[in-house]
Amino acid sequence: MCRNITELRGLEPAATREEIEAAAAQYVRKVTGVAKPRPALAQAMATAAQEIADITERLLALAPERRQPPKSVPPLRRPEVRKRLGLAPLAS
Repeated sequence: MCRNITELRGLEPAATREEIEAAAAQYVRKVTGVAKPRPALAQAMATAAQEIADITERLLALAPERRQPPKSVPPLRRPEVRKRLGLAPLAS
């Protein structure tokens, strides 16, 4: 179902809270099938995404280390995505 959510375990440097929250928000949008919610639903979706991000952060801390990094680079680490979203470039 969520084939396009990037793996966050094993990144160097480790996944940031921003990346975890982005993945959680993407998951919530995917399972609800709502990309642009009305205000009432938007708040519920934001709350759910924060709860999922909290759980994900705890889970990543408990997961064993990877022998190899994930095959794909998370979107928030890609310069073209950061530029499109108006985010500052990552420090090299």
